[in-house]
Amino acid sequence: MIKKSVFIVLLLLILPLFSCSTFLSEKYTAEVPSNQCMPVFPDKNGWYGGDGAYSISLDQERTLWLFGDTFVAHEEGRKDRVDMDVILGTTLAISTCSVNNEFKIQYYLKKKNEKFVSSFGENEWLWPQDPFMVNSVLYIPLIAVAAIDKKGELFKFKITGHKLARIKDFSAADPYKWRVGYIDLTPAIPPEIAAFATTSVVHDNYVYFYPFYTYSKDAVNILGNILARIPVTKLDNPTGAIEYFTKEGTWQNNLNPARVKVILDACVSELSVRYHAAEKKWIAVYLTTQNKGDKLFYQVADEPEGPWSKPKALGMKVPEVDPQSPLYDKNNFCYAGKEHIEFSRNKNLIVTYVCNSAEDFEKKTSFLRRNLFLYRPVVNNINY
Repeated sequence: MIKKSVFIVLLLLILPLFSCSTFLSEKYTAEVPSNQCMPVFPDKNGWYGGDGAYSISLDQERTLWLFGDTFVAHEEGRKDRVDMDVILGTTLAISTCSVNNEFKIQYYLKKKNEKFVSSFGENEWLWPQDPFMVNSVLYIPLIAVAAIDKKGELFKFKITGHKLARIKDFSAADPYKWRVGYIDLTPAIPPEIAAFATTSVVHDNYVYFYPFYTYSKDAVNILGNILARIPVTKLDNPTGAIEYFTKEGTWQNNLNPARVKVILDACVSELSVRYHAAEKKWIAVYLTTQNKGDKLFYQVADEPEGPWSKPKALGMKVPEVDPQSPLYDKNNFCYAGKEHIEFSRNKNLIVTYVCNSAEDFEKKTSFLRRNLFLYRPVVNNINY
């Protein structure tokens, strides 16, 4: 039997590869105020499901969406994913809200030699993390992944590095006309950090991150989300500039396992931390790692460093892992819980999560390939 801590790590790192987003039928869609623009993720433009679902406002009209490994097909109107290709990497979309608050989304799938390819990285497998903007420059953090082929391994990949995609001009309507540069963060980030930009916050001339950190050596065992920051003036050359928050409440340039503070016990590779100006509070939203991801939680703080309130459940139990729900399957698990503040109103949080199946997705008759309701962002409007 796999130890609990090891299982959690493996489960969190598998997320982008096997994740299963859920586009629910009307029967399961939460009631939404008619005057509110609410995200939906239909199958179109060749897109048939992806996980991650990070978002950021590009301007007053456009919101950028980033998805992890994505099912794609040239045919429209598919009813399943049998024999469907998977883009290993990142895909993107841009959404708008009409004057009548109608949500519209356009997926932009990149092609090379008539084959769908990742939006970022020519010969790399790059998963998206939480984008942010500094001085009108868009930064998209990416996790570099490499495939491994070890007999008996459940998760056939490993994390090999971290990058920032830098886009200085994103004014063009077609994102493939944007010029993308890359900053390699890998030399500056310790290998025990599995996901660096789980969420990103620009605050007081710094960009704050909540890395997912796992360390077990010399009787020191750490599993959780710590806090790191980079001065905005050092983003283009971050080596030596990353600071980590300590148990003493100070910032240190090197990551010392004995001194670093676990800020959130969430233990997740994806979450959101957003500032709610009306309440002058920071709110963290994530999906629990327990019980296959059956609950969303939130925590509140006055500052990014905390102290953070105790976790409170946000909404009801996730139906995809609830045995009483018609969406349930024994192999389902859920993750990638986060808020999308671009759409939240007052005390109503617009949140998404993604569900997946532990069954081998390469199997043609797998539950994931036969059921389109999995592996796409599930949208909830929740009052907290």
